[in-house]
Amino acid sequence: MDVLMSVLDEEKGDLFFGYSRDTVIKSTCLQLIVAASDTTSLAMTWALSLLLTNPNVLRKAQDELDTKVGKDRIIEEHDIECLVYLQAIVKETLRLYPPGPPPYPMRLWKIALLRDPRVWSNPSAFQPERFLPESDGGFGGAEAKFDFRGQHFEYTPFGSGRRICPGIDFFHQTVHMALARLLQAFDFNTAGGLVIDMAEGPGLTMPKVTPLEVHLNPRLPVTLY
Repeated sequence: MDVLMSVLDEEKGDLFFGYSRDTVIKSTCLQLIVAASDTTSLAMTWALSLLLTNPNVLRKAQDELDTKVGKDRIIEEHDIECLVYLQAIVKETLRLYPPGPPPYPMRLWKIALLRDPRVWSNPSAFQPERFLPESDGGFGGAEAKFDFRGQHFEYTPFGSGRRICPGIDFFHQTVHMALARLLQAFDFNTAGGLVIDMAEGPGLTMPKVTPLEVHLNPRLPVTLY
């Protein structure tokens, strides 16, 4: 915010496009909250909800963490590259619940693209294996080569081209690290053993209707917390 205010103070031209300085500052703050932190936290919520409703996937993710990282240290950023199943979980979460407004005009429905049965086998199912090659226990389909940077038009959770989401790298670093550290450090259980409501609520960032409530149990040595 200090950088933004400095730029606005130094700008001599028509940077405001007819808007007041305060309006520009407030709208920028709103964009940072809604388009960055809000979408990231919702992606984490959907990922944990999907993992809790698919305990076999949760178990495989924690097994990968235990094997590749271990339980004697906290995961670091450089570890993410070798956690292929965790990366597949994030991709599959984005396919089913892309957190954010559609990057295209409203006449093009992003959810329909990401769940198109002509592209995705069993499109409504949470199957991270679809994004893995056969050598890593995946299905070995074309989806294994998909990434979310807009180069494969069947899979564009962040949009594509000039209008692609500018926060894609921030999302990639934040969500992978946060999810990995949570899964490494804790076992998760639903509050009271209740079934998780996966209904989607209204809004620009595709929130859940019902907030996610979980119980956390430590799974690492106490010295690491």
